[in-house]
Amino acid sequence: MKRTLAVLAMLFWAPLALALSPYFQGDKVPAGEVQAVLAQVEAKLTKAGFVLAGKYMPSGLSGYGVVVVTDKGLLDAVRKLGGASIVGAPIRIGVKSDGSVSYENLEYWLRAYFRKQFPLAEKTIKATQVKLAKALGSGKPFGGDVDRKDLADYQYMFGMEGFESDKNVLMEHLAFEDAVKAIQDNLARGVGKTSKVYEIIMPDKKIAVFGVAMNDPKEGEGWWVKTTGADNIAALPYEIYVVNNKASHLFARFRIALGWPEVGMGSFMRIVEAPAIIHDTLTEVAGGGR
Repeated sequence: MKRTLAVLAMLFWAPLALALSPYFQGDKVPAGEVQAVLAQVEAKLTKAGFVLAGKYMPSGLSGYGVVVVTDKGLLDAVRKLGGASIVGAPIRIGVKSDGSVSYENLEYWLRAYFRKQFPLAEKTIKATQVKLAKALGSGKPFGGDVDRKDLADYQYMFGMEGFESDKNVLMEHLAFEDAVKAIQDNLARGVGKTSKVYEIIMPDKKIAVFGVAMNDPKEGEGWWVKTTGADNIAALPYEIYVVNNKASHLFARFRIALGWPEVGMGSFMRIVEAPAIIHDTLTEVAGGGR
């Protein structure tokens, strides 16, 4: 009888184990102003050995914030993989003023970003996830789910953009250094009502990633995140990445869908203008014109 129950339990859980959610809930911290909650979470992360890369309070999303950190092991893995894997270097943690904490499920995101190279970094990714859980608490997964085997070639719907879409490219410069300088200068100037959240640059590999705050009250992130769901705040900020001389982003029909996989088509239709707005804003930051 016990063996039968065990087999039934395995059969019940097996399909669930094949699916991954984009986020985990962490342990709550004392409520307060967002800055105070961010500081508490930052302290937990730095104590655990993570390095602060940036903090972000999205415009139009009062009561929400994001801490972005790096981990040496994960950075070393990205350095070995090279190329567009740089988008997986930052680790994002979301907070709310009520003390709620959430953080990325690294396996979910990095299966989508590292794709066929994921097995080369899997041990490091799992170790970093354990480190995150110890620092922040190992709560329930949430945010929807995607079959793990589908993440390497993720598309929200057939025919939509994927990780390697031609639409990702924003601007082509003469050299890597030119691309990086253009982005740095434009974020410092606030081009397109943007600002820098973080930057991770590996000049020896000619790869870099920048977290971009989109602060325009009408065309920034606030309006569409309210539709897709602000509890998935750890999906932010959006990023620009550089590989060799090309500045790119992940096209929004891929990037937003990956961060909000449970959102229905009706909600996505209400933010149908977001992909073009994000593309145009980040093109300007990358050194192109609108």
